Amino acid sequence: MNCRPGCGACCIAPSISSPIPGMPSGKPAGVRCLHLSDANLCGLFGNPARPAVCAEFQADVMFCGDDRQDAIRLLGWLEQATGSSNEQHVV
Repeated sequence: MNCRPGCGACCIAPSISSPIPGMPSGKPAGVRCLHLSDANLCGLFGNPARPAVCAEFQADVMFCGDDRQDAIRLLGWLEQATGSSNEQHVV
């Protein structure tokens, strides 16, 4: 599966614990990454400063579902189910 242009769910739903340019503490789950454009495209794509966790993410129907709303819901559920975040977020 290829990423859906303009989805951006992987830049919103999960937490990122590694530093991101402009976000030295990473980002909590449910918060838009600073580098996610208004068109939901990654502003760091192809940039070596992009966190490894972002570069390694592979779109898969299991995580991304059938559309953007599915992806937000599934990635949010996965975040909570794996205990990746100490905060509870409604996605």
